[in-house]
Amino acid sequence: MAQQQATSPVPVRSTITPTRTIIYISSLTIALLLTTTSIAGLLYPATLYPTEALRRAFLANDVVNLAIGLPFLLGSLWLARRGRLLGLLFWPGALFFIFYNALIYTVALPVNAAFVLNLFLLALSAYSMIALVTTIDAQAVRQRLAGHVPERLAGGVLMGLGILFILFVLSALADALLNQAPVSAPDRALHVADLMLAPSWVIGGLLLWRRRLLGYVAGAGLLFQASMLFVGLIAVLLLDPVLNSAPLRVGDIVALTLMGLVCFVPFGLFLRGIQAGEGPERR
Repeated sequence: MAQQQATSPVPVRSTITPTRTIIYISSLTIALLLTTTSIAGLLYPATLYPTEALRRAFLANDVVNLAIGLPFLLGSLWLARRGRLLGLLFWPGALFFIFYNALIYTVALPVNAAFVLNLFLLALSAYSMIALVTTIDAQAVRQRLAGHVPERLAGGVLMGLGILFILFVLSALADALLNQAPVSAPDRALHVADLMLAPSWVIGGLLLWRRRLLGYVAGAGLLFQASMLFVGLIAVLLLDPVLNSAPLRVGDIVALTLMGLVCFVPFGLFLRGIQAGEGPERR
C-alpha cells in the first residue's frame, strides 16, 4: 500500500492549479489592454501608426491579436480556472505570445498612446508569465507527463526552430550591413523580438530534451506559443492584401505552413500526452 501511494499521480487540482488571484486579475487586465490597443489601432490607424510601414505591419496584426491572441488567452485562463492541467500549461504560452507582439509594437512605435499601452502590456505580460510559472509544481507536472509526451521530439523541434530563427535574424542583419540598406522600424523591432524569442525556444527545448523539471513546465507553453505564432504569421500574410492592397505572398505562406507543420505535429502529440496525463481528474 505504501508503495502504491508513493507512485500514484499527484492530484492536479490540489497542487498544480495556481491560487494567486493576482495572476488571474493581471491576465484579465492583459486581455482588456490587448482588446483596447487592437481595436484602437484598427479604428485610428493614421494616428497610432503614423507611417505607411507601421500601418502595413500592424493593421493585420491587430486583427490577429483579436482573433488568436485574445481567445487563446481567455480559453487557457478558463481551463486553468476549472483545474485543467491543459489550460494551466498553455496559459504561460498565451502570455508569451502577447509579450512577443507587445515587444514588437513597443520597439517599433513612436512615443504615443499606442506605445504607452503596449509598454504596459509588455511589462504586465512579463510579470504574469513569470509569476504564473513560479506557482506551478514542476515535480507534479513531470509526474503527470513523463512517459506521455514526446520529450525528445518536442525538445528537438524547439531547439531547431530557435536556432533557425537566430540564423535568420543574423543573416538579415548581415545583409543589411553589407548592402548598407536601411532597416524599417517594424523589421528592426521584429529582429529584436526574435532575438529574445529564439533563445527561450532553445533553452526550453534543451530542458525538455534532458527531461528536466522546468522543461516539462515550459515545453507545452513554448510549443503552444510557437504554434500560435506560425498561425498568426500565416493569417497576417492572408490579411495583408485585404487591409493594405498588397499582393498575396503565396511563396511565404507555403514556407510558413511547412515550417508550422514541423511545430504542429509535436504540439499535437504533446497535447494528447497532457490529456492522457490528466487522467480521471480532468473532469
